Amino acid sequence: MTLDQYRSVADRLLGPWVSAADRLGLSPDQVSVIAFLVAVAAAAAFAVGSATLYAAGALLVLLNGWLDVVDGALARHQGVASDGGDFLDHVLDRYADVAIIAGFTAGVEAYALGFAAVTGVLLTSYLGTQIQAVGIGREYGGLLGRADRLALAGTVGVVAAVYPSPIAAGLNVVGLLLALFAVVGHLTAVQRFLGAWRDL
Repeated sequence: MTLDQYRSVADRLLGPWVSAADRLGLSPDQVSVIAFLVAVAAAAAFAVGSATLYAAGALLVLLNGWLDVVDGALARHQGVASDGGDFLDHVLDRYADVAIIAGFTAGVEAYALGFAAVTGVLLTSYLGTQIQAVGIGREYGGLLGRADRLALAGTVGVVAAVYPSPIAAGLNVVGLLLALFAVVGHLTAVQRFLGAWRDL
């Protein structure tokens, strides 16, 4: 289960967005920064935790994910794809992930779950880049990639806006999402490690 395998489909839908960014004179790096700022705004909305802001945060998370695809497509369109741009994009993605999870965590005050969730997410991403560093190639696979996490975060934001009450084990949908990120994030990191280890 990973939406990252559908990147080629997303690429075909990017034309109008890439053209608009190009006409505005935006560079891929600038789009990456905008995507990060959108994630920070989503985190702030989630931290407040009101119904309206949960819904707004959900839209902002989905926009962050879309802009994260736009920056790469824009780089290819402008012929300026570079290792530096790729590096900046990865760094900002990790900060965006931390911000979004921190926002959810603050909103429900589930700090232990938030810590477990953010370490799971960061280790998943770390394993992906470390696998690339040893020469196997970039790894997007696993149980829960970044596209999956953003889709789930957006969905949970909408659900939390409508139904903020506890669902199971005293946790509402946001708490359950953090638990999912914690468990599945670490499992995905292990899955990536084992897959890479077999390829070495």
